[in-house]
Amino acid sequence: MDDKPNPEALSDSSERLFSFGVIADVQFADLEDGFNFQGTRRRYYRHSLLHLQGAIEDWNNESSMPCCVLQLGDIIDGYNAQYNASKKSLELVMDMFKRLKVPVHHTWGNHEFYNFSREYLTHSKLNTKFLEDQIVHHPETMPSEDYYAYHFVPFPKFRFILLDAYDLSVLGVDQSSPKYEQCMKILREHNPNTELNSPQGLSEPQFVQFNGGFSQEQLNWLNEVLTFSDTNQEKVVIAIFPFTRTPLTMCAWPGTTEMPWQSFGLMSVWCVSLLVTPMMVATLRILLVYTTST
Repeated sequence: MDDKPNPEALSDSSERLFSFGVIADVQFADLEDGFNFQGTRRRYYRHSLLHLQGAIEDWNNESSMPCCVLQLGDIIDGYNAQYNASKKSLELVMDMFKRLKVPVHHTWGNHEFYNFSREYLTHSKLNTKFLEDQIVHHPETMPSEDYYAYHFVPFPKFRFILLDAYDLSVLGVDQSSPKYEQCMKILREHNPNTELNSPQGLSEPQFVQFNGGFSQEQLNWLNEVLTFSDTNQEKVVIAIFPFTRTPLTMCAWPGTTEMPWQSFGLMSVWCVSLLVTPMMVATLRILLVYTTST
């Protein structure tokens, strides 16, 4: 994911089609600098808003503007909830995003659920499902309201898919609900620790409370969308909250981040999932999508 493509890696017949922006882990809070949960990384809570501003200014000033921006979650920090500042902080960040001249597609991470319930997020400005595309005569490619996922086409023959990595989670759901009981059962089966955010001694360290997973219903829907894209020779970009296979504590549960596209032979699937930067500040990328005649 280099900011600029390597000219030597592109053939003479390559043609720039479009670009899109990616940003993750803004994690804004109106607080002095702090540290992460382990105390190993510094966090620049208040300063992160300036990094977001800089990213937006760069995107707006691009000679060829990106078609859209993918915001990959953790837009405000969980500490906001402790100070009853969640709504105010979210409003400040969203006001900053209003300066952007292209659409923003939001995914949800664990810090969203530290601050808000799933019901609240569904009715908030972080729900960008209204930007989704519908595939006519293929109702099976319409996502359920039970999870936050959708797809859209920013350029012909390119389909972007946003996934809900906390579809299965104990975060953001009512503790008296059947879904909470189901997810807690899954978590407890794999994590006997008193502190459920601790991977200590676990053979499957991804089973911690700050992670989540994908329901079979959502995976079935993804299966249908990928089938359609495969049949119609579309290239696919998957946008997902930053779950990675290294370290394993950053993998989704149950299972890992391996997805059904591996069954389709889809050679043109990109998974956009940015790691948190060491400085814990907003990460800026402009991804350029190219095609060749081969």
